[in-house]
Amino acid sequence: MAQVVYPGSFDPMTLGHVDIIRRIQPIFGEITVLISQNTNKKSLFSAEERLALVTSALKGIPGVKVLVHEGLTVDYMRATGARVIIRGLRAVTDFEYELVMANMNKKLAPGIETMIVFASPEYYYVASSTVKEVALHGGSVDGLVPNAVAVALREKFPLKNTPSAKKTTDKKRSRK
Repeated sequence: MAQVVYPGSFDPMTLGHVDIIRRIQPIFGEITVLISQNTNKKSLFSAEERLALVTSALKGIPGVKVLVHEGLTVDYMRATGARVIIRGLRAVTDFEYELVMANMNKKLAPGIETMIVFASPEYYYVASSTVKEVALHGGSVDGLVPNAVAVALREKFPLKNTPSAKKTTDKKRSRK
């Protein structure tokens, strides 16, 4: 059976990511979740934090290995003999990006295939960037991310950012 890699920044991991992994694991048996470490990209969570959060979120799913990798995914795949990249697809805008990436990967490593897995309808709208925006403004991320990620987001964006806390702060300022 081909070795399968599900790469991404997972900053943070969402329940949409977990759903894709749960759905593909029975098909492929073993999956490497490859956390991309891009030094040019500003991440909310460090690579070590993402490794811990992803590992926690996937605990109990058999055959899943979680690693951090800096560099091209195809370089990791060539080094390990992996042959299939799994990518999730939510919307038409995702398609354009994924098409470009799949074609670039095919150019760099012709023996590696990209397979697209469609998001489940209940996670179609869930994106890491949106989750971070909701958390930043004090919104609930429950049902969007694994519990450990929700806790970590609350630690990154403390209660002072909640709408009710901002209203309280504004009222105190207006009394002065």
